[in-house]
Amino acid sequence: MASIFSKIISGEIPSYKVAEDENYYAFLDIFPMAKGHTLVVPKMEVDYLFDLSPEVLAGMTLFAQKVAKGVKAAMPCSRVGVAVLGLEVPHAHIHLVPINKESDLDFRKEKLKLTNEEFTEIAKQISEHIK
Repeated sequence: MASIFSKIISGEIPSYKVAEDENYYAFLDIFPMAKGHTLVVPKMEVDYLFDLSPEVLAGMTLFAQKVAKGVKAAMPCSRVGVAVLGLEVPHAHIHLVPINKESDLDFRKEKLKLTNEEFTEIAKQISEHIK
């Protein structure tokens, strides 16, 4: 059965896309820890990040770097934190979270509740900063 991320990539489930190429897809987390919290996934469905081939993992890292630069340019933050957990969805993914202090990257905190308009505007702002 396809993961929820595969369904997002295929367009079966809507998303707030910020970037895409032939191998990777980046979209806003709908349960964000901060405005601009973005997920980067390979289009190939592999459960665990470190089960990806070295080439796919390297490409995903380079794609995530471009997206992170877009997040940092669009969202007020000191840094873009990176996390790989991979327990909640069986599809390799990287979290990119705008942070100002280390405690901002605490997945136990209450998540933000944003409107469709807010998500749409954030995705647009990040997309405009990705080169």
